[in-house]
Amino acid sequence: MYKVAFLPGDGIGQDLKEVVKLFRDKIEEKYGFSFELNELPIGGKAIDSFGDPLPPDTLKECKKSDAVFLIAVGGPKWDNNPPNLRPEAGLLKLRKSLNVFCNIRPIKLSKHLTHLSCLKCETVDKGLDIIILRELTEGLYFGEPRGIYTQPDGSKVAINTMSYSSTTIEKFAKIGFDLAMSRKKSLTSVDKANVLENSRLWREVVENLSKSYPEVKLDHLYVDNAALQMIYNPNQFDVIITENLFGDILSDEAAALVGSLGLLPSASIGDNKPFLYEPVHGSAPSIAGKNMANPIATIFSIALMLRLSFERNDIAFDLENAVEKTLEMGIGTADLKMKNTIGTREFANEVLKNL
Repeated sequence: MYKVAFLPGDGIGQDLKEVVKLFRDKIEEKYGFSFELNELPIGGKAIDSFGDPLPPDTLKECKKSDAVFLIAVGGPKWDNNPPNLRPEAGLLKLRKSLNVFCNIRPIKLSKHLTHLSCLKCETVDKGLDIIILRELTEGLYFGEPRGIYTQPDGSKVAINTMSYSSTTIEKFAKIGFDLAMSRKKSLTSVDKANVLENSRLWREVVENLSKSYPEVKLDHLYVDNAALQMIYNPNQFDVIITENLFGDILSDEAAALVGSLGLLPSASIGDNKPFLYEPVHGSAPSIAGKNMANPIATIFSIALMLRLSFERNDIAFDLENAVEKTLEMGIGTADLKMKNTIGTREFANEVLKNL
């Protein structure tokens, strides 16, 4: 039996963990496919109990697992903690310790939810289907030196370092080209090569790698233009690859295209398993415990785990179809603004009926 390190975390993570258990049980009943959920502390709850956002035992169990499934970390209770004792520090350390370097963000808008999009209906009348790949291990978030320093005159200066190696860029971009080959053979690389040296290296490496993929149409866009084009004409994109900071911003911008962070799953993968799966929404403390959280991103993250870690594309496809059938019925959680509004557990049960 596969073993999944299960990290519900904070806020609505505690609500959505019951959804994950429901789907685990239904998948075993319907398909005879089993995976064990080993619930472990992370984030704010781990800080409160162990004084550490990623306790050593949690990390040890994660590394021994076949997959890691996290729901959400964070909340105002811990906002004023020092950086190493904030819930998000546990997530950053987990990603680094698992050696995951590629974050996969499917941006998919159902034709039944086009009313949620910030765009005009005619722009997204047939829905959206884009995948953003974000490099996770280098760039501004991890570059050294970094810090806030006091000058001799008493003023302060803050420093962050944005650096990339050609090895990292090539390894990451190859995943993008391979994914493009399995879809529409179209790849957009996003950088800021007109200003940044590391972006010039990024573009050079991607351009050289493209010679090994003659069937893939490669386009380069500056990040500011990419942000504009994503609003102006999102359907021109299929697979997008970009570095850490740009990917963080563009993927959240893309969430506005579908109208709710509660719809979007993610996977972080590396050279070796376990891979890390998580819905992209936060811990939403204002609705925690109120049976209001949208479970779709969690369900889609389960589908990604089944597809990428367990090679059960058949079950993943059925899960996604069951969500689509449920939306077609005109029901959803409050954020989806459907004809019939129901709660987290009720929506999950409707999807299970359609599975």
